[in-house]
Formats: sequence, structure tokens, C-alpha cells
Amino acid sequence: MSTMSEKVTNGPAWAQPLGRVPSGIFILTIRQGEQETGMLASWVMQAGFDPPAVSVAVKHGRYVEDWLAAGVPFVLNLVPESDKTLLKHFGKGFTPDEPAFEGQAISRTESGVPVLLTAMGHLECTPQTHVDAGDHRLFVAHVQGGSLSQDVTPMVHIRKNGLNY
Repeated sequence: MSTMSEKVTNGPAWAQPLGRVPSGIFILTIRQGEQETGMLASWVMQAGFDPPAVSVAVKHGRYVEDWLAAGVPFVLNLVPESDKTLLKHFGKGFTPDEPAFEGQAISRTESGVPVLLTAMGHLECTPQTHVDAGDHRLFVAHVQGGSLSQDVTPMVHIRKNGLNY
């Protein structure tokens, strides 16, 4: 519990150091039936070696949350530090009926999930479990495949405080 002496301009004293926890910038792409989309994902972390696993946090209320909870495979596209175009395109979000990949160069995994060709690489993932974590749902997924197409520095996000994106 925070006290008034712990308050800082942007929230409690712990908010600023929490915001300094670095996170990568990824574009999560997913396809369920004939529907597909992509979304910006910044709370992604490696979560295991054997089997290789990642964790991904998705805010409650995003329709992708239901797809992931049902175990639909997805791809994490790694955004290169020097490329703001993917961030600009996918950062706005898409409605379920809005085409997310117009103007984007893509290939597809064996299961049909879009892979962004301008990303520095990708990981093909299958959700295994999830837990509600307050305003987000945390998914753990096994990495089934992927590749690195550009050996460049990935984009990293550091926030001013840990109370918002």
C-alpha cells in the first residue's frame, strides 16, 4: 500500500521503476478460420527453454484474447529498432472485420498465420495455458518454429511509469 510520501508526479514511487522494465516490441499475427489480424504486443518475454516458451500479456476486451484462450496458433514478428512503419501500421489496432494486412508484405505459416516479411524475424507459437492478471490475461505459448531474417537490433520499449502503455 502506498502512502502520500511515496507519491510522485506520475503515481506511486514504484510506478517509475516499474516503467523502466524494458520490453520488446512485437506484432502478434493470428488467423482463426477466415478471420485474421495483427496487433502490437509489448509485454512479451521468453518463459522457458525446454520446451521453448514465451509469455504474452493481452489486455482484457481485445477479441484476440478469446482466440488465444482457445489455443489458436499465432506468430510473434520481431520489430527492428530502425523500422517505425510496422509500429505505425499495427499500433492503431483493428476491428474484427477490418483487413490488417493491406499494404504489408507477408508469407504464411503452414497453418496460414501471416508472417510479416519486413520484420527482423518471427516465432511461431501455440498457446498452452493462461491466467488472468488483473487488467490483462497472461498467455504461455510453446515456440514451434521461426527464423531470423535480419541480424539487427530489436525495438525496445521503456515507459516513463508502470501505470500505462
